[in-house]
Amino acid sequence: MKIAIVGPESIGKSELASALANHFKTNWVPEVAREYLEKLNRHYLQSDVEAIAKLQLQLEDEIALKTNGFLICDTNLLVIKIWMESAFGVCPNWILEEIQTRKYDLYLLPDIDLPWVPDPLREHPNERLFFKNWYERELLAAKVPFQIVSGIGELRIENAILAIESHIQK
Repeated sequence: MKIAIVGPESIGKSELASALANHFKTNWVPEVAREYLEKLNRHYLQSDVEAIAKLQLQLEDEIALKTNGFLICDTNLLVIKIWMESAFGVCPNWILEEIQTRKYDLYLLPDIDLPWVPDPLREHPNERLFFKNWYERELLAAKVPFQIVSGIGELRIENAILAIESHIQK
């Protein structure tokens, strides 16, 4: 079972992915963008985001081979698609095609109820609602199962666990 955590920046995706993997005693796929971007000595280009997408897929595939049961993904190509379209106005066809072929059993979209945490890599402190709504529209259009997860701290983690358990029981 693959679960993708998607959504705008500074909503706790990485913390949630780690906590869920710990709770379900499984592996999780960290986001590769941060490490990649921290090594750049310039502003990123479209080619950098494409490279990040390829690295993310590679890491997901590697960790999936070592996982029994759940695989928690702290991002996926939907995040890359929205990043590309926001930053460059276009998303490469290969990413759009890969989104269609790569399936996830459940998407979690953390709500924007956490306070913004400033970070040099974050770009949109005042547009979190805009981006959350964009993610929700994309998930609805794709007709994939998703759950918005609200709450701060342990409550968010508990709500995500309940969403996953509820999905499993269907």
